[in-house]
Amino acid sequence: MESEPIVILGGTGDQGLGLALRFAKAGRPVVIGSRKAERAQAAAQEVRSKVSGARVEGLENADAAARGETVILSVPFEHVAATLKGVRAALRPGQIVVSMAVPLATAIGDGAARTLGVWQGSCAELAASLVPKGVTVVSAFQNVSAHRLLELDRAVECDVVVSGEREARERVMALCELVPGLRGIDGGGLSSARIVESLTALLIGLNVRYGVPAGAGLRFTGLPGRAGDA
Repeated sequence: MESEPIVILGGTGDQGLGLALRFAKAGRPVVIGSRKAERAQAAAQEVRSKVSGARVEGLENADAAARGETVILSVPFEHVAATLKGVRAALRPGQIVVSMAVPLATAIGDGAARTLGVWQGSCAELAASLVPKGVTVVSAFQNVSAHRLLELDRAVECDVVVSGEREARERVMALCELVPGLRGIDGGGLSSARIVESLTALLIGLNVRYGVPAGAGLRFTGLPGRAGDA
């Protein structure tokens, strides 16, 4: 799987770009997707300028989505449905779509420290209702600070709760190990995303109250290097 590109839709935003930089630095090929190919190409060029020898390219979202077995969806909650509908025809059975978005109340002009109710239960479960049959959705990376991802000379120091079907979540947990300081935590089934997504709003509030512009992270104590299956 090491030769398979990691696709990041929304890789032009800070968090998606941060992941692209980290995966490229780990030696993995990366494909950045955007609604406009020009923006994706500009982001790919930024990665190449910061990571020597980076294997990265920028494509329009649908073209990017067809390129890899793992497709990370790094777009705001309000764009999740439209993005998935736009790439649906390019997705195929066996692929994993990683949902990073959180239904923050900013989507309706409210504060970032609050979340919206989602009929399906979480953004990840919403995504699962929109992908074609045979495509698996995994929840991950919601609580990783974009600022810390972009600081390539520092470890990120954050746990990532990964939820979804067993084989798919194990593959995404393995991606976490590519980033110094990240640890994938086995979060069990996709319904756990309901809890994990709400923690993002909590962290945003903590960042404001404690004055942490770089973003606080989560660490779970008492667990082995890889958490056991739930």
